[in-house]
Amino acid sequence: MNSKVYRHEFKYVCSEAQLARIKGRLSGIMRYDVHADGKGRYDIRSVYFDDYQDTGFYENENGTDPREKFRIRIYNNSPDRIELENKKKICGMTGKDSCAIQRDLCEALLKGEMEALDACEIPVWNKFALGWNTRRLRPKVIVDYERTVFVCPLGNVRITFDRNISSSDDYGHFFDKVIRKRPIMPAGMHVLEVKYDEFLPDYIYKGIELENLQRTAYSKYYLCRRFHL
Repeated sequence: MNSKVYRHEFKYVCSEAQLARIKGRLSGIMRYDVHADGKGRYDIRSVYFDDYQDTGFYENENGTDPREKFRIRIYNNSPDRIELENKKKICGMTGKDSCAIQRDLCEALLKGEMEALDACEIPVWNKFALGWNTRRLRPKVIVDYERTVFVCPLGNVRITFDRNISSSDDYGHFFDKVIRKRPIMPAGMHVLEVKYDEFLPDYIYKGIELENLQRTAYSKYYLCRRFHL
């Protein structure tokens, strides 16, 4: 699957109390994502790749624009849906290209066993394979967290609460329910993300408006990778 739509994406550091207030407001005006459980939650685990110069890390630190990074993502620790994704940021907007891969290929990539990757008819795979073969893209860190998702078709809005964000280099247990990991946020702090296409409806904006929200420009990859350089 390829996505050529670039979206607005804003991130804020929030306390659990702030998330509870926002959830109370959004519950009456937005619905949970259909892929989530009855409480609107699911688990996300991603392994991020970077090259031998850690270009992605330093581009994020320096605010380079445009920039991109590759990751493999799974949901609820399940191998049923394994996505290779190329997330891009340009002029403050974000876009994503993705394709499905099989578990055996994923595990080989996590072990770094593949000397070279072959091209195919999928553009996002070809770009990843080129980086693997020429810039030595390799797994650098696992990012693990629990996400609560509110959605609205008007403006294609997604409001996500990302709790218990942790980092790991336990690649051999990527699909296990429990892996070795360490929290990377201060105790009781989480990340709120606001994503939308062309506009954010005013009633949703008012629903998430709180004093003292701390906006952050850093990605989860950057925050987790700091502990593994």
